[in-house]
Amino acid sequence: MAGYGNNADFTAYADAAGYVFPDGTTDAQKTAARQRGSLVIDRYEVRFSGKRTGGYAQERAWPRTGASTYYGEAIPSDVIPVAIENASYEAAFLELTNPGSLSPVVTGSATVKREKLGQLEVEYQDTATDVTPADLVALATPVVTVIEGLLWPFLCPILPGILVV
Repeated sequence: MAGYGNNADFTAYADAAGYVFPDGTTDAQKTAARQRGSLVIDRYEVRFSGKRTGGYAQERAWPRTGASTYYGEAIPSDVIPVAIENASYEAAFLELTNPGSLSPVVTGSATVKREKLGQLEVEYQDTATDVTPADLVALATPVVTVIEGLLWPFLCPILPGILVV
């Protein structure tokens, strides 16, 4: 699987941002990090306009047919916007320096709500009644403001429901 962009552009982006790759980072490690970073970006697909240009068999969410920016500007069906690639590089660098940090594992059994041990008190929460699995995933999913900032022009606006009486 290939991530968005390429290792040379990833390295140039990281250098321009002042990021320092760990000593001894190989091209294979950068490629793997770009793959993981791209998977993070593709999680936003439900909020992108348009559909995959190559259909369901297309590996990545981009390029897209019928996609437009938040402002209604059409995005050609053979283009992956630079901001999408840059967002994937941000995610890739985080994954390279802290593998798995953008893909936390969530277990739905029970979370701490309250338990007292001497002066220390911890409370357990019954996820079956208090929290839905979607809530757990939302709570565990990291929000990286740089990535969000790069992606927002490509996300569909969420409009409030309109009630007709």
